[in-house]
Amino acid sequence: MTLYRSFSAVQTDLRSGVVTCRQLVEHYLVRIAEQQHLNVFTEVYADESLAYADVIDQKLTNGAAGRLAGMVIGIKDVLSYAGHGVRAGSRILENFTAQFTATAVQRLLDEDAIIIGRQNCDEFAMGSSNENSAFGPVRNAADTSRVPGGSSGGSAVAVQAGLCLASIGSDTGGSVRQPAAFCGVVGLKPTYGRISRWGLIAYASSFDCIGPIANTVDDAALLLEIMAGPDDFDSTVSSQPVDAYTQAQLPASRPLRIAYLRDGVESEGVDLAIREAIQQRISSLRQAGYVVDPIDLSLLDSLLPTYYILTTAEASSNLSRFDGVRYGYRDASVTDLLSLYKKSRTAGFGSEVRRRILLGTFVLSASYYDAYYTKAQQVRRLIREETERVFAEYDFLLSPTTPTPAFKLGEKTEDALQMYLADIFTVQANVVGYPAISIPNGTDASGLPIGLQLMAPPFQEGRLVALAKELTSDFLTMSDKR
Repeated sequence: MTLYRSFSAVQTDLRSGVVTCRQLVEHYLVRIAEQQHLNVFTEVYADESLAYADVIDQKLTNGAAGRLAGMVIGIKDVLSYAGHGVRAGSRILENFTAQFTATAVQRLLDEDAIIIGRQNCDEFAMGSSNENSAFGPVRNAADTSRVPGGSSGGSAVAVQAGLCLASIGSDTGGSVRQPAAFCGVVGLKPTYGRISRWGLIAYASSFDCIGPIANTVDDAALLLEIMAGPDDFDSTVSSQPVDAYTQAQLPASRPLRIAYLRDGVESEGVDLAIREAIQQRISSLRQAGYVVDPIDLSLLDSLLPTYYILTTAEASSNLSRFDGVRYGYRDASVTDLLSLYKKSRTAGFGSEVRRRILLGTFVLSASYYDAYYTKAQQVRRLIREETERVFAEYDFLLSPTTPTPAFKLGEKTEDALQMYLADIFTVQANVVGYPAISIPNGTDASGLPIGLQLMAPPFQEGRLVALAKELTSDFLTMSDKR
């Protein structure tokens, strides 16, 4: 069977009778079985997805199918799906079954998407390599000795390896975009509040976003369009109208102005292949008539410290509910209530999650609250103000998605700082709540994918995907010529 890389191709073949939804699901199930060494899925809904495919086939026959009929997707193991396990890649949620379905997931189901399984991720979405999962690391399909990125590594590899057509991940500091870059696919983080977080297991509530990973910008835009919008269950979700992102176009009234991050193009800390790829992209944009200028962010060095102080603080609060009392893992050797808490949380959480809980507890402690947490909130406001000044003059901000291509498994596990630096270009969008997208930008000499990131002002996802489509179609044209 054809290995589909776009939903439009699937729809064409469904309409012409070349393929059925059942055949699609069977095809993906075979591929999942063949690619088990990648460790992408923590649970595959084989029987259920086949039965649901039969229902969708009947709907297609009757002309009553939803917009996503034939779209086979996987969901990251932090999204609730009623009656199915959800563990956030952690032992602490052992044998836990979701009691309700996340709003974003339900909206996809309502449009007849077929969920084929849940995907491996860094524990509680904390990580940049997908090595922090209780289910073991995910491997990059381009080179199985390398990481896929994190925390949505399983979701990105599933799309990369053709184990499903698209995936739904979460992005707290780059967890959709960074693995998308490492795997050569498209990852979209919407504006904070564009998609309801109801049913998403929280890491850092003022940063978390649900976002799609797909082979094409069109598919990511379609998934965003369906998931976005108000939700009575989430008081932080925006009530702004949802645009038709799949039909978005760039304004023709004036040349668009694009800023690029000088450090992303000139810094020796960025891999040479990535610098060269983005320089070529900047040249092609100028040749196409865009105004492209370098900028410097005075608070660039403050991005990661601000992000990690605030996210660890929020994580320490959010994860306090996982205590071994009501559900999930409980240590068998406890003797009293205090030992129940201590032993269950120590054994239930992995080392990276414990590290972040301890850091967050420290910065929220009475002695250090003002020195760290309050100051980080103040710097967050300054970063937002500086970002607003950039977008008062420019329409987009361009940068590499990551400073390096995918690194080897185990290469950075002993140096947390080096691991955290993998997020240097992605965290800004989460700190300020702006939308951003990672698109493929070629490969290095070893064939490892390279990503390019675009950021836009809040709720300008339409323009963002329109420019991303233009750039990816240009890249595909150049690739065909080569």
